[in-house]
Amino acid sequence: MLSLRPFCEKTFFEKNPVITLGTMQFTAVILMILLTVKLLTRHNRRAEGKLANRSRWFMTAGTATLAVHFTLQMKLGLRLMGVTQSVVLNLALLIPASYYFAIAVLILQRRGRLSLWDWLLAPVVWLVCVGNMVAAVMADDMPLFSDSPLLRKAEQVDAIIYMLMQTYYTIRLIMSLRAMHRALNDFYDRDINGMLYWMQLSIIGLTLLALMVPVAIFGSGPWVLLIAFAIYFFIFYLVDSFCAYLNSNAPAHMKRAEQNAEEMEREYAAEQQADKNAICMDTEDGCNYLVLDDETMREIDEAVARWTARGGHLRNGLQQPLAAADIGVAKYRLTCWLHQRGLKYTEWMSELRVEEAKRIIKEHPDWSTEAIAQHCGFTERTLQRAFKKYTGMSPVQYAGQQAV
Repeated sequence: MLSLRPFCEKTFFEKNPVITLGTMQFTAVILMILLTVKLLTRHNRRAEGKLANRSRWFMTAGTATLAVHFTLQMKLGLRLMGVTQSVVLNLALLIPASYYFAIAVLILQRRGRLSLWDWLLAPVVWLVCVGNMVAAVMADDMPLFSDSPLLRKAEQVDAIIYMLMQTYYTIRLIMSLRAMHRALNDFYDRDINGMLYWMQLSIIGLTLLALMVPVAIFGSGPWVLLIAFAIYFFIFYLVDSFCAYLNSNAPAHMKRAEQNAEEMEREYAAEQQADKNAICMDTEDGCNYLVLDDETMREIDEAVARWTARGGHLRNGLQQPLAAADIGVAKYRLTCWLHQRGLKYTEWMSELRVEEAKRIIKEHPDWSTEAIAQHCGFTERTLQRAFKKYTGMSPVQYAGQQAV
């Protein structure tokens, strides 16, 4: 029994002659070719060489696979023929494309240290899905381009398997992104999490892509057009942001923060080994920290009080290891002390400096915002952002309130 989908599609595109299926597919082919060329020709000047290039090659494989996918769809015309083989082609190429994009981002997130399951899940899923569809074709014993009900059922099962696969990679991407945020917040004295914003949106996009693909390959009408444009936009955003990230200082910032996190993990392991009775706490981001006893907490409290009294926290660019050394405590113990109080280093430094800024505004109302920022270890921009976050108003508004 023939599907009604091709009739619906033809009707829709006949009513919209400017936007034809062929036009959409041709646009997609050109876009994917251009993105592939961009990835192939970009020069890796700032990023970590081998790691960045490995990630770039997987991203390139993803755009190239999609270019092949849309080219075959356009040349073979399977979609307009209304046969289930169009869905077969979609799944056979979208599974590896999604895999390449996810692996490219995971390599950056985990600095190339992926699990065996990360590498093998998608290839296994691809073999299962293709095998399932081949078995359905052979069992039906129908002509190659016939609309087989058994094949349609196999495709529906494979679409579900594809979404489950993408769910796994989404979870891995989210967990790795949280670890990156934790490393940044435990190392830098200012909030630079914005450099990972594109990665967060990319994870959301990959997840939505997995949800939209079944609608795109089984659905019909104007929704297909909207979903297609959403997919094109997301792929463009992913590749463009990926290239911008690699060309920026962000990978170097991330590397320093992650190296610091690894060093603190070694300190933590050594302390655990030395003290078999050490108690660990699980934080909301899934990381373990040593629970310091009351005496140790009190000692660090006193050391921190002496440090802040002499203005040690007002030094701009004060990374966590420098602060720990200046305070006179091991950097891992400082992190444990902070987390035991429900704080991260970035937040703690911002709060301390905002409090100092409030004091300066009260005592020196004639100071400019730039002078206040410089005194407190902020830039003018970061002062504005942090002050607004912790007080709900800008420094100028706060000064006006104090003058009343």
